[in-house]
Amino acid sequence: MTAIDEVRRSVRWGIGHALPGTLMRLGARRGDLQGQLATRAKTHSTDELVPLFEEIRAEGPMARSRIGYATVDHAAVREVLSSNDVRAGIGLGDESMLTRALNWAARAGIHPVEPPSMLATEPPDHTRYRKLVTKVFTVRAVDQLRDRTEKLAAELLDAIPAGREVDLVEAYCAQLPVQVIAEILGVPESDRQHVLEMGTAAAASLDMGLGWRELRTVETALDDFDAWLGEHLGRLRREPGDDLFSQLVRASDEGQQLTEKELKSTAGLVLAAGFETTVNLLGNAIRLFDEHPEQLATLRAEPQLWPNAVDEVLRIAPPVLLTGRQVVRDSTIAGVPVKDQQVIMTVLAGANRDPKVFAEPDRFDVRRENARDHVSFSAGRHFCLGAALARMEGEVGLRALYDRIAEVELLPGAHRRPTRVLRGWESLPARVR
Repeated sequence: MTAIDEVRRSVRWGIGHALPGTLMRLGARRGDLQGQLATRAKTHSTDELVPLFEEIRAEGPMARSRIGYATVDHAAVREVLSSNDVRAGIGLGDESMLTRALNWAARAGIHPVEPPSMLATEPPDHTRYRKLVTKVFTVRAVDQLRDRTEKLAAELLDAIPAGREVDLVEAYCAQLPVQVIAEILGVPESDRQHVLEMGTAAAASLDMGLGWRELRTVETALDDFDAWLGEHLGRLRREPGDDLFSQLVRASDEGQQLTEKELKSTAGLVLAAGFETTVNLLGNAIRLFDEHPEQLATLRAEPQLWPNAVDEVLRIAPPVLLTGRQVVRDSTIAGVPVKDQQVIMTVLAGANRDPKVFAEPDRFDVRRENARDHVSFSAGRHFCLGAALARMEGEVGLRALYDRIAEVELLPGAHRRPTRVLRGWESLPARVR
């Protein structure tokens, strides 16, 4: 990397991470609820953040802050995420000095929360892009992956030694999603460990307020994945397989196909978002069942409840805490007038505990009839394309674990991920019998 590249990275870090982090910390010191949430999120569990959710809820459907608005109201969150008056991501204004600096410092490679990623684009580009991807990532395609996922889960669980200490995140929660992603992307067996390493390092790209070293690690992983993808796409064009990514390379709609960068961006999104969030779903579920053994007993007696149980895990312990949106014109949201360029923090974990929607919202209940009403997959045009895949992986992965292993004893020494937006476990020491 040249000296000018390092300067550009410094600008990206300063404007994209250091400055927002400083503003959030200053706001928190002055009692700003949005600032407090952003700063506490790195060190507090989701359960520990619930009192703060309730403080925000007490301010109404759209709580005003020094930074913008925050909402934990289920209806308001859905309205924001579905509104044509807001856009994904947060900008600084087309003509601002900071925007010009960021444009100068922009990376050439892919990033899961920067265009052309579907997380960061809006119609009409988003509509065309999503339509093409949806033609391949169908419910039927996910159903066809179920048998393979069941076999992968069985192989991973059979490799875990009984009676010895094991880190379930390393041995299972991380391995199952990356193997499924490898199936989707058509990754050769010889490359799968490398893809796991890149996915693990790149996952923090979805977080905010990264430190300098964290950003450097993330960008290095994204650059490595970008380079690997260039070679991989060449292989798939020469020798296409039956995998979904090969189908996506060939997909077209009215003569239009995804560009090279859009294909890479889709793969990057599958890796960064689809990998880490499913790792968190599995790890969060294992922890919840350890804390609520009566719920696991219910599932063992009534295994038909497993799909609902996965949604209840997603509701009470979502893999993603919040997401940001920016208003694009003066409008009214949830009955509150909001100005153009205002930032709205939609707290998914808070909306999932809205007492107007969920009775006894802090209770983990695998029988909950409306567990599926959570917003952990977002809503509107940016609703997670991988929702069906995540639900399937969660159901298959958890059911296999507790069907094949009679007892999962969690041991001391578990560590949470030191991230604000992504919610999960970095390690879960356990002994299985």
